[in-house]
Amino acid sequence: MILRPHDRIKLDDTNDQQFYSFPRFVTHVDDNFIQQLTQLYRERLKPHTRIFDMMSSWVSHLPEEMEFAHVEGHGMNEEELARNPRLHHYFVQNLNQNPKFPLPDQDFDAVLNTVSIQYLQYPEAVFNEIHRILKPGGIVIISFSNRMFYQKAIQAWRDGTESSRVELVKQYFQAIPGFSEPEVITHQSGTNNFIQWLGVGVKDPFYAVIAQRI
Repeated sequence: MILRPHDRIKLDDTNDQQFYSFPRFVTHVDDNFIQQLTQLYRERLKPHTRIFDMMSSWVSHLPEEMEFAHVEGHGMNEEELARNPRLHHYFVQNLNQNPKFPLPDQDFDAVLNTVSIQYLQYPEAVFNEIHRILKPGGIVIISFSNRMFYQKAIQAWRDGTESSRVELVKQYFQAIPGFSEPEVITHQSGTNNFIQWLGVGVKDPFYAVIAQRI
């Protein structure tokens, strides 16, 4: 197992359904991050394919000009998912209680997860499910920054550095036979230390870990 029992602990161990019971119609990363993610999707996703947007919300980061055969959404708040204009269908499910997707084998060309990977307490089981529903050659794009709901992130994520979190997501892929070697894309803010100290012009760092089902 990648994570030991204490690595999976959350500061707030109350039922996740309570925490996510009310909608949050906000964006959790800045415009710079969103633009980089949309461009990555533009480069790596293919039109007229089937997409699973895991742990999604009311915002879609898919390129507006690209059409897909089907976009399946998943999340923890139905009001948020209902507002997402790109979802053809969605379901609400707590993956920390039940990691089994109600989706057929080898049915999707891509699985996306945006700034939510830090909340999974049993990522090994979830990544096994990701592999199951992907078609051979299908792609997985896990993107994240340094923001989080601190009380709901697992301890391994809270205690880690930005680089160790990248390594952790790579290990999630490597723990499941049948994924390609993970590729890492990193874009830092590029501002100098003095500007960062002033808090001016600081942008969210962008990380993506990408693999394919072999």
